[in-house]
Amino acid sequence: MTGEKRGWERTYGTSDERDADFETLSGEPLQPLFTEEDLAGFDPERDLGEPGRYPFVRGVYPSMYRGRLWTMRQFAGYGTPAETNARYKFLLAQGQGGLSVAFDMPTLMGRDSDDERSEGEVGRCGVATDSLADFEQLFEGIPLGDITTSMTISGPAVVIFAFFLAAAEEQGVPWDRLDGTLQTDILKEYIAQKEWIFPPRPHLRLIGDLIEFCAEQVPQWHPISVSGYHIREAGANAWQELAYTLADGFAYVELGTARGLDVDRFAQGLSFFFNAHIDFFEEIAKYRAARRIWARWMRERYGAKDEASMRLRFHTQTAGVSLTAQQPMNNVVRTAIEAMAAVLGGTQSLHTNALDEVLALPTEEAAKLALRTQQIIAYETGVPNAIDPLGGSYFVESLTNRMEELAEEEFARIDRMGSGSMLEGILAGIDRGYFQQEIAESAYREQQRYEKGRLVKVGVNEFVEADGGPVQVLEIPPGLEAEQVGRWTGWRRPRRPTRT
Repeated sequence: MTGEKRGWERTYGTSDERDADFETLSGEPLQPLFTEEDLAGFDPERDLGEPGRYPFVRGVYPSMYRGRLWTMRQFAGYGTPAETNARYKFLLAQGQGGLSVAFDMPTLMGRDSDDERSEGEVGRCGVATDSLADFEQLFEGIPLGDITTSMTISGPAVVIFAFFLAAAEEQGVPWDRLDGTLQTDILKEYIAQKEWIFPPRPHLRLIGDLIEFCAEQVPQWHPISVSGYHIREAGANAWQELAYTLADGFAYVELGTARGLDVDRFAQGLSFFFNAHIDFFEEIAKYRAARRIWARWMRERYGAKDEASMRLRFHTQTAGVSLTAQQPMNNVVRTAIEAMAAVLGGTQSLHTNALDEVLALPTEEAAKLALRTQQIIAYETGVPNAIDPLGGSYFVESLTNRMEELAEEEFARIDRMGSGSMLEGILAGIDRGYFQQEIAESAYREQQRYEKGRLVKVGVNEFVEADGGPVQVLEIPPGLEAEQVGRWTGWRRPRRPTRT
């Protein structure tokens, strides 16, 4: 410790501190001041590097947002394909740069709208799609060759992708012009979101086929978006989100190499999807650590030689679980802070949640305000004008190192479960309920901190007010389900052979 810091600590009295837990949202303690001593052994050239170069901590492209801003991609979908198509055209007219399709629960579970298990859910949490005709209507008037499209679906992803490819063909768009992402991350479904159709290994067989198909036929497409977002929303903390997400990514790399594919042939098709939570600096550190870990593992463990295979590119969505039904206007502020963290963390694509999403799907006005939040960050704050402006900060670099250290400890545990295979370790952890238990315990610890008043949620456990006036929410008409079911059964009926 330097004499200067010792002198400061002698005058710094803990008796002057607020009665608060000085730690990250994940529970990592924070000292009052970070200095060069907290980066002992830190080599900027080795550990930080330059933007666009290994280990990519400062960003995956040399110019970052000075060359091109992130894609503003609002997640949207509700009701029928025609209604969602109108919402897409509205958002594109407001300056959105890419489409992100939200499907309803029956579609996510691979069920038709007229399935008895779909009753009450058709078009409620996303758009209902049952056929190629639905996909043609969903993207009617939207040139798929000129815009990137993200589809958040895993279980029936290969079927959905077939519809998408056929819709593109109907528009006359060749497959090699299509750019976008299919989520297809079935491992996170077993860990967190729970939308699967059959056991893991058959799903992985289909995903392996998809990886190979896209590498050959749809080269600009990302067949997998490895999703930490849903892991975080299920209750994981920041470093667990980081560790489990990258471990899933390593598992898909091993899936591809096990099929005899060259890692540099398919790894560039993997993208990632992270959460942007409310702890500003912890989130920035998480993204920076993710890039360094991915680059190192891809080069050193999986033998990647092309730097493009070592670049971790990711989409971010602000944290749905941080939103509150109480004082919902506060959600605008939360979303803006989380979006800023994503940008300072170097995201390639961003969705900002609307203030009313804790109550229902967003209204048109709420969705527009969420998009305007991104545009204000992009064009008014000056934040995108400098590349990695927090790089070299004692605090940020120390927190980045700590996030990496915690993730590596978790990788070692998963690797042991798999006897040296991350893929087998993930499958073993799913089978044992390991990930679910760890996430549940993390969520419980955080909830205890709120209930004890050690974490403050404005409007919920502090600064509480009487209920305000009602917030306008998007209402799905009761007759919509019957309309979609009728449309689907009418289209399908002539295709059924007559039984004798």
